[in-house]
Amino acid sequence: MEIMTDHGFRKTVKYLRAFIIISLIGMICMLVLFLGILAYAKILGAPPLAVPQSTLFYADDGTLIGESNSGQKRYWVGLKDISPDLVNATVSIEDKSFYSHHGFDLKRIAGAVLADIQAFAKVQGASTITQQYARNLFLEHDKTWNRKLHEAFYTIRLEMNYSKNDILEGYLNTIYYGNGAYGVEAASQYYFGKKAADLTLAEASMLAGIPKGPGLYSPLASMENAKRRQAIILATMVKNGYIQKDTAKTALAQTLTLTGIHTTQKVKVAPYFQDAVKNALKNQLHLDDRTIALGGLKVFTTLDLKQQEAAERQIQQYVSSSSEIQVGLVAMDPKNGYLKAMVGGRDYEKSPFNRAVQAIRQPGSTIKPLLYYAALEQGFTPSSTMRSEYTTFHFDDGQADYTPHNFNNKYADGEITLAQALAVSDNIFAVKTHLFLGEESLIETAKRFGLSTKMAQVPSLALGTSGVRVIEMANAYSLLANGGKRVNPTLITRVEDYNGHVIFEKKQEAKKVLDPAKAFVLTQMLTGIFDKKLNGYAKVTGSTIINDLTRPYAGKSGSTETDSWMIGYSPQLVTAVWAGYDIGKPIELTAEKTYAKNIWAGFMEEALEGKPVKAFTAPKEGVIGVYVAPANGKLATKDCPVRRFTYFVAGTEPTEYCTDHLKNADPDTKKQKNNKKVPWYKKIMPWS
Repeated sequence: MEIMTDHGFRKTVKYLRAFIIISLIGMICMLVLFLGILAYAKILGAPPLAVPQSTLFYADDGTLIGESNSGQKRYWVGLKDISPDLVNATVSIEDKSFYSHHGFDLKRIAGAVLADIQAFAKVQGASTITQQYARNLFLEHDKTWNRKLHEAFYTIRLEMNYSKNDILEGYLNTIYYGNGAYGVEAASQYYFGKKAADLTLAEASMLAGIPKGPGLYSPLASMENAKRRQAIILATMVKNGYIQKDTAKTALAQTLTLTGIHTTQKVKVAPYFQDAVKNALKNQLHLDDRTIALGGLKVFTTLDLKQQEAAERQIQQYVSSSSEIQVGLVAMDPKNGYLKAMVGGRDYEKSPFNRAVQAIRQPGSTIKPLLYYAALEQGFTPSSTMRSEYTTFHFDDGQADYTPHNFNNKYADGEITLAQALAVSDNIFAVKTHLFLGEESLIETAKRFGLSTKMAQVPSLALGTSGVRVIEMANAYSLLANGGKRVNPTLITRVEDYNGHVIFEKKQEAKKVLDPAKAFVLTQMLTGIFDKKLNGYAKVTGSTIINDLTRPYAGKSGSTETDSWMIGYSPQLVTAVWAGYDIGKPIELTAEKTYAKNIWAGFMEEALEGKPVKAFTAPKEGVIGVYVAPANGKLATKDCPVRRFTYFVAGTEPTEYCTDHLKNADPDTKKQKNNKKVPWYKKIMPWS
């Protein structure tokens, strides 16, 4: 035996000491590096947990009407809204030590490494639930060392900043279950047609097996493989103490009913309305496109499904399938501005252009109520009279002569009241009123009613020659229906983020912008288009639909060469309907000229079916009602063949009695009747 020399011994000690020192330095460096990683992770703080999720849209009764996604179904639910059996099955098969480790299962990693070495291939995974969640949240699913290092770092950050329940909830909401379903809620609805909270043990144990290989273990792909995987999961649940052996055996024997259908509609409900909602999210709530599409928002809207279906049904019923005419419809609750129904065209797939919101069309005579509100403010009353006859207006400022015409060139050729002029839509009366008030008056009044489109300061403005939007006209009439309060068209009542936090909630605001007494007087005048007592040289404009109506309404029709309108309201609902061609082609067929009125009448009746019949209620003060003779607006006597109860702003009601129908009138009365005074407007407007 060779004895080690003193020199050799010293050399060995020297190497050993160097090795120990280097090892200590290495260990210290590793410790410093590890502590540095932990410190850096702490400085960075909690990583965001937001992942792409479907934004969901709901009707006013909570019914899901649509979603925004990129082919991926994602719905976030809290851990309390997931079946405990699914939670336990997932933990049991994926990471049984989840609640005890700190992101990495060292024992499992060692076992996986040994198994891989023995097989000379990667045969066993060791990723914990936290690691898988980190990968799903932030990383690509490649197999590079760079990705693995990033995954480890994100795992540390998750474990340092979130509770185990937060991590488990996030994991269950992000894993892929196949067929476009991400997360337990989408998967549960797809495979079993129910919420994740309602899954049975049998369903939960089968669902928990799918993420290992959706193409292999999905029951829709292979029931045999799915049942084999389910048996393994149930066995692990027994082994880990979650269930009893008999319970597992019963669950495994159960026959499951599969649906294989995503519950959200393929064809969207009210697509024009939903587009308008998305525009509101972007332009009013200032959310970006990605958040709107994939932010997991829950958007609660004002849509009334019954009224929306009624609107679409009435349009389909009245508009001929062979016609190229288009329709825009907006229905609104006048109390708060909530949009209850919207149709922007006859076929969204062919044309998503929203004519209810985007199109600017001439309103025709539907602008007259705004003109006459301004007139009421200037002292006009329902009994104010002007002469209706063929008239050419001449102007001293060099403006060209203007000759408006009534429908079919029919004129009273005599005095008519404002109430009758509105009911029969007399254009001469409207233009005279417009010029008397000043051409700027209607423009300013339109702004007060919420119209934003630019209007030309011309005589023909009184006949609706400047374009408007359907939605703004519905809103303008809402001011009359609610007694003069400004409301804004509203599509969204509340928006929640994916965590259920409310990020927007509609506040009720109703500022008074009109005088309630004048608004009511005008509303009462607008009921006249359905009242045959106001027939004169022409029938009231609502005469063709009077027999279709079963409750009190106020409204106004309007038409131009290329546009047909009907706007009207009850105390509960305002609806504006436009019909016309996109290219501005003249409406020539008689049937097409009736579409707007018929759709409006049919919709209002169907939409309000089952609701109480309400009359327009006069304000407690500021108005007075008297019986007048419709032909001249004077106080009616018992001898007048037609008497109509009419409201006036208090103090402006007529004081003179009608003498046209007095029997056995004395000579003085007849003399007074024959010596009529010159009308007030003749002194101001000699051309009238």
